[in-house]
Amino acid sequence: MSLKEKILEELESNSDTYISGQTLAEKFGVSRNAVWKAMNQIKEDGCKVASVNNKGYRLLSKNEALSVEKITENMSEYSKKLELSVYSSIDSTNNEAKRMVADGFRGDALIVANEQTKGRGRLGRDFYSPKNTGVYMTFLFSTDIKLSNAVSVTTATAVAVVRAIESLTKVKPMIKWVNDVYIGNKKACGILTEAVTDFETGFVQSIIIGIGINISTQEFPDELSYTATSLNINGLSRNKLIAAISNELLEIRSDLSNKSYIKSYREHSLIIGKSIDFYRNNIKYNAVAVDIDGDGGLIVKLPNGRTEVLSSGEVTVRLN
Repeated sequence: MSLKEKILEELESNSDTYISGQTLAEKFGVSRNAVWKAMNQIKEDGCKVASVNNKGYRLLSKNEALSVEKITENMSEYSKKLELSVYSSIDSTNNEAKRMVADGFRGDALIVANEQTKGRGRLGRDFYSPKNTGVYMTFLFSTDIKLSNAVSVTTATAVAVVRAIESLTKVKPMIKWVNDVYIGNKKACGILTEAVTDFETGFVQSIIIGIGINISTQEFPDELSYTATSLNINGLSRNKLIAAISNELLEIRSDLSNKSYIKSYREHSLIIGKSIDFYRNNIKYNAVAVDIDGDGGLIVKLPNGRTEVLSSGEVTVRLN
């Protein structure tokens, strides 16, 4: 347990009184300066701490900090095999995964951040990632599967996310094909899957799966204010949610040939039966979303009655 976590635990245990910096320093065998730095980190994590001269510190309200220890204690034995790292702030967890691959990392890892300064979404879009209010995480899997099989990973991840949310809350999330999780008619989670491929063999060397979830975010940039939302769950543990997503995804990944998770994907579909628009070669097509096939592809029916399967791309639900 880090000094920051030890001090936060001590403040929680004595929330009805003030504790001096000197008392904390002596208890944990550190300098007053180390206590001061840890206290600043606690405040940066979103906790409200009163500081009074000659009295010390008192915890007014807590914002659960992300930590390796708290995530790990809720992980399955298989999830605990991941190389887990937690950052206070980072440009992008997906970017960090790519740096790890470039530096020669070969294995499975989970990268988590409290804030992203350059969060990334699909099609080059930004993903708004303010500190303390969301979950920003990336799985890095070393693999030797074919690229065609790797496509189903995004579908599996969406199922893992909705299952994890439902296991910890009463929220009923829905999936907008192929990679967004919605609460009502607004987006609360985005998934960005990227592959590092050996072009000579045609096999994927590493799969990078980025997940961004708005947990308690209330204020969004103007361009997102009408399309984005959050889970809005008070007291939801981000550490437990991260662990739950990991547990669900690794269980599915243990046998990707077993497509039973597609049933959950269908049950949570936001668009089956609805009129949609999709683009191909910059041309817009109208269709009706009919079903999800066994590989996670979207079966659509065109106005001429012909059906097609979309394996990638982006769709828009038509309101009229």
